[in-house]
Amino acid sequence: MSSRLARLVFALLGAGLLPSAAPAVAGTALTADAVNTARYDAAALGGLSPVVLRAQILLDRAGFSPGAIDGVVSDNLRRALVMVQRRYELDDHGELDEATFAALIETDDGPVLGDYEITRADTAGPFVPDIPSELEAMARLRRLAYTGPRERLAETFHIDARLLVLLNPGVSFDGPGTRIVVPRIARPAGSAQKVARIAVEKQQRRVLAFDPDGRLVASYPASIGSDDKPTPSGLFTITKVARLPVWRYNPRFAFKEVKGGRAFNVAAGPNSPLGTVWIGLTAPSYGIHGTALPEEVGVADSHGCVRLTNWDVQALAAMVQKGATVEFIE
Repeated sequence: MSSRLARLVFALLGAGLLPSAAPAVAGTALTADAVNTARYDAAALGGLSPVVLRAQILLDRAGFSPGAIDGVVSDNLRRALVMVQRRYELDDHGELDEATFAALIETDDGPVLGDYEITRADTAGPFVPDIPSELEAMARLRRLAYTGPRERLAETFHIDARLLVLLNPGVSFDGPGTRIVVPRIARPAGSAQKVARIAVEKQQRRVLAFDPDGRLVASYPASIGSDDKPTPSGLFTITKVARLPVWRYNPRFAFKEVKGGRAFNVAAGPNSPLGTVWIGLTAPSYGIHGTALPEEVGVADSHGCVRLTNWDVQALAAMVQKGATVEFIE
């Protein structure tokens, strides 16, 4: 087990968020046909649910990100449901009820799972199979690439890597030409928007993106700072959008896990502390960025910045420009 996977497993076990075995599938078998045709059934929402999985992918396609798609009811799913319920003027209780499910299906009834043929680009690397958990050890690596094809494919299709394996039992992700089942996460043509304002709702652990007319165009679950390393409050503007950023650790950050007192650089890559994108703000040293651990977004605290999944911060970065406003709301 790589140290990256090990620290994820131990963190989730410690928080009581990872069962000792995969959750049982609710109601019916977890096949593409079962998920694509899943109908609302309140009794089928527990465990790993085809109904929940279908709803998560539809939410992702609509711009209301549930975070890493895992087929399980979670706080991240509830955060997305609240926003879609407000859009369709439904009761915004954050639960997946029949009215909300029907609204999602009415808007987009296309298949949510489909086949994908693994390409040479998916498997070519370079990969870094064993990524250390300590920042100072990371600084000795030339790159912080994906650990392997499975992780790359999971991020490409916005899915929890464990669910990707469950959807493709006995399949190796290392061979070009192999066909696998993945979420169909592409948004409808013409759905790209320009974002003029971002709201970071700290208590709700949610980022909202608005177009120049004030219309909500996307929402994302987020990790926010802790009491020890708080996220700022107030109104700021975006100063830069950097893709594949190199991170500079400054001793004044005083991270508890860093033992030395010197500055150092951490290489770029999807497994870097900043993930694949850095959106810098006029608040010095603060920004919105990706993460190496998408499963922890909305669950774990950050060091003060706003963490999104890599795919969500990439989507946001494609819609914002320097000068857009970012408001942190208590």
